[in-house]
Amino acid sequence: MPRTIPRSTTALDTESDKQKRRFGIESRRSLTGWTFLLPASLLILWMNFYPMIQAFILSLKTGKGTRLNFADPLWYNYERLFHDDVFLLTLKNTFIYLVIQVPIMLVLALILATLLNDPNLKFKAFWRTAIFLPCAVSLVSYSLVFRTMFSNDGIVNDALLGMHLIGSPINWLAQTGTARFVIILGLVWRWTGYNMVFYLAALQNLDYATFEAARIDGAGPIKTFFYVTVPQLKPMILLTAIMSTNGTLQLFDESWNLTQGGPANTSMTMSHYLYNLSFRNNPNFGYGSALSYAILIMVAILAFIQMKVGDKRD
Repeated sequence: MPRTIPRSTTALDTESDKQKRRFGIESRRSLTGWTFLLPASLLILWMNFYPMIQAFILSLKTGKGTRLNFADPLWYNYERLFHDDVFLLTLKNTFIYLVIQVPIMLVLALILATLLNDPNLKFKAFWRTAIFLPCAVSLVSYSLVFRTMFSNDGIVNDALLGMHLIGSPINWLAQTGTARFVIILGLVWRWTGYNMVFYLAALQNLDYATFEAARIDGAGPIKTFFYVTVPQLKPMILLTAIMSTNGTLQLFDESWNLTQGGPANTSMTMSHYLYNLSFRNNPNFGYGSALSYAILIMVAILAFIQMKVGDKRD
């Protein structure tokens, strides 16, 4: 008589075959995905992480040009930062730009986005484009234009003299306070529209019922803005604050093209000083690398603080 296989055993074998086929399909899919990701991952490792590791090793060396040796102690370049008067001055300058420019820019961007989100506003496309347009201008180009505008015989002095607000031309770029003011003004003009677009996109995804409920409860535009709009935009405000902080700590173009860091380095940023150390004044790549890592650490710490302060989720 032919041997009969118990039905339960056949069912188990069938289920086992199904699992094997399923795992085989999942493995092939995973392998296909990694095949597509591998070239990009290798490029990221080669172009980003490898230079970062090399820069850290370089920050532990001292010497001029290519004649570099490991420092004694290894953290000498990092210790030197705390005694470098120029670095401390550029650190102060950068934080002045950060503390003044970033809040003004983000608040202005939020107000403009709220106004441009009004469905009854005419020519919305024109206003949105006009405010965003500075973002499309080259950093070098707009810096040179601002430098021309705020020169001794520039349009700003001509306008102020014509309105009899000043008696003689102001040397905007040769005085510490006014040089910093011009850089801050340029940053606000350049980046407000960029952040406004983020807020505008977030506003268009908010639930309109919340605004309708606020209107029914008798809330005016100001109360609606502070108690309805702003709380719902907290994640986007946090994102733009982190991006703006990151960008300001790495600020270079305006310092280089507008004021050349003058007068007497009082408008120079840390990135500008890093450039001078590495490529201009008797290049010191080891010390410059240490400065770049100091900037990286500051960016990471400030981003972490902003995340902790701004994210109130449980």
